[in-house]
Amino acid sequence: MRRISVFGATGSIGVNTVDLLRRQGGAETFDVVALSGGRNIALLAEQARELRADIAVTAFPELLAELRAALAGSDTLAAAGPAAIAEAAARPSDWTMSAIVGAAGLAPGLAALGRGGTLALANKESMVAAGPLMLTEAARNKARILPVDSEHSAIFQAMNGEEKRVVERIILTASGGPFRDWPLEKLRDATPAEAVRHPNWNMGARISVDSASMFNKAMELIETKEFFGVPPEQIEVLVHPQSIVHSLVGFVDGALLAHLGPPDMRGAIGYALNWPRRSPGPLERLDLGAVGRLDFSPPDERRFPALALARAVMRAGGLNGAAFNAAKEVALDGFLAGKIGFLDMAGIVETVLEKMNSGDDLKITTFDLDRVLEVDRLARQAGKDAMARVKNRF
Repeated sequence: MRRISVFGATGSIGVNTVDLLRRQGGAETFDVVALSGGRNIALLAEQARELRADIAVTAFPELLAELRAALAGSDTLAAAGPAAIAEAAARPSDWTMSAIVGAAGLAPGLAALGRGGTLALANKESMVAAGPLMLTEAARNKARILPVDSEHSAIFQAMNGEEKRVVERIILTASGGPFRDWPLEKLRDATPAEAVRHPNWNMGARISVDSASMFNKAMELIETKEFFGVPPEQIEVLVHPQSIVHSLVGFVDGALLAHLGPPDMRGAIGYALNWPRRSPGPLERLDLGAVGRLDFSPPDERRFPALALARAVMRAGGLNGAAFNAAKEVALDGFLAGKIGFLDMAGIVETVLEKMNSGDDLKITTFDLDRVLEVDRLARQAGKDAMARVKNRF
């Protein structure tokens, strides 16, 4: 039986992954090694019981007793905390889903790569903060990384069988989120409740705000550069409100290959789960006649300054990606908590990058986890300091 682990099993990507495992036979088909989750202990225990997982881990040590009680009478071991998640990720597995949100997904992803196999990567922060480290670790252990972001899965599929030298450009599409038609002045007063109302996707609060601000697309620009090894100037972004064309790849002969599909993450997850083959999936079949039209437009970087910040990060290189991600996470938390405004997020990230580039913190020639985590710590503190100054203006 194929050994499977899912980290971030109780989030939207994890729940969709478990749904696909269930549809393909569940515990009768797969040997589920490990599941991890956050505060939704009831769901994590339910998943572990259904899939007969060897171990279930919550990220929060204070919830260990609750998880143990929820798993009482089962054969699943309960554990808690970041170290326990990393230990579970190091257990032998053929296919691992990395769907933990934020920088917290980096260490488990590296642990999974350390024992080989396939890492299905939905945690874009890993490639943004430490892309060279992830790729080096994969090569060292003969592991494979498969992209699970819908955009990067689309690129991966469009480039299948093609040589990188014939790729002329890569176009990422963005829905534009709930604020794509808002006047710039109105964005200053946008609330967290408004930002999480994504028009096309059903996602958690953090990724929804990332979408509304286009910080998710900024992260995906950096991830595209790292994952596919293309220069920043060959990566473009188009706003595509229908979220049907997930990405496009242009070639030197003028051909442009587009990947189309409904806005359902089970498409990208299922492709990674069954790669290199395709398997029947539960996605709604597109009726292009009913869709009628597909719209595209360039993004307004005054409204979405995160895109320009991402291009600066790609040009600067080094550990700028790690600082960018950490500062973004701090700013996002501040916005969700009502401490800063929607447009303040990009300003805080820019302030952190300027401060940290004034010294040698981000200049490196080799990547290692300790340096990445140290930059993450410094950038978070700088972000909190910058956020406090913004707050004091009101």
